[in-house]
Amino acid sequence: MHDVIVTYSSIPDRAAFSAYYRGTHAPLVRAMPELEEFAWGFVSDAGEDDPKLIARLTFPTRDAADRSFASDAGLATVADVANFATEGVAVVHVPREQ
Repeated sequence: MHDVIVTYSSIPDRAAFSAYYRGTHAPLVRAMPELEEFAWGFVSDAGEDDPKLIARLTFPTRDAADRSFASDAGLATVADVANFATEGVAVVHVPREQ
């Protein structure tokens, strides 16, 4: 398994962010091919320097993740980030150890 972890560290308006993420961005993510699982949530008791929201996208392999992000749905998902998160976004790839 391979996870893509996305963290958002700057969310000036949590209500607006949440509404957009839930209503617009999450459906784009869920349309990505080869995506096996998608989960996201706000961090409880986040400190000033902590991420405010974390999303996890799970794919069978790194190659599957790369294909998914290169697809039309993946490109639309990535392009949409600029519509609601203009700073403080980090993406990391994490191959799972068994």
